[in-house]
Amino acid sequence: MSRPAQFRFLDAAPSLILGVILIGLWEAAIHLLDVNAFVVPAPSSIAISLVQNAALLAEATLVTAKEVLVGFVLATLCGAALALLIVRFRMLGRALYPIIVLFQTVPKVALAPIFILWFGYDLSPKVMLIVVIAFFPVTLDMLAGLQSVDPGLVALMRSVSARDNDILLRVRIPNALPHLMAGMKIAITLSVIGAIVGEFAGASAGLGYTIQFASTQLDTPMVFAALVVVSVVGVAFYYLIELLERAVTPWAPKFDPAHQH
Repeated sequence: MSRPAQFRFLDAAPSLILGVILIGLWEAAIHLLDVNAFVVPAPSSIAISLVQNAALLAEATLVTAKEVLVGFVLATLCGAALALLIVRFRMLGRALYPIIVLFQTVPKVALAPIFILWFGYDLSPKVMLIVVIAFFPVTLDMLAGLQSVDPGLVALMRSVSARDNDILLRVRIPNALPHLMAGMKIAITLSVIGAIVGEFAGASAGLGYTIQFASTQLDTPMVFAALVVVSVVGVAFYYLIELLERAVTPWAPKFDPAHQH
């Protein structure tokens, strides 16, 4: 094993060990307390359900992953565009920002059936719900990056007759990229939640639909199996964004919990 791979394994070892211990305690508690699988299934029952329903879960995962990916990309584009508009056009920004904050306070679960009514049961309502759930952290973090530029650097640019657009492109946007990536990491987790909520409201496929259908059949192990897959999908998307962050902003400091002092 190479040294970098060895270090990565050692970094992950505490989480893996804790996970194994918790699963072992869960399994033991189910058998010792004789808990009915209908209430809480044992990890072994969930693992069996995962294997038995692998094809069904894989098909549902593809549907949900597509919704998450499309919705997340649109949420990122909308969030970044709103942040740029607010910074570039101050009067428009003063008008837009309170409306954006007000819109963010609307319960998104209440919007799901409305989007189903407007857009039907296909991809569109899930994507729309993901966008309205996930765009806000992108906008907020992008704004923080655009507005946290060193004033001295802006003054220097103006001293050489740089226009506002030049300052935006050459100074503000590069400064905002690490903030944007942080907002995207939050947005991708919210996108997974948005997809599941949208499928709960109305769908014929996807992991959210699978969870809902399994619950109506009182198949609790299947519900937990689908929840495990949802969690894996969320973690996978999160680390994909983290890899993108390392590629796009290699100069920016990265949070590494394994090397905190």
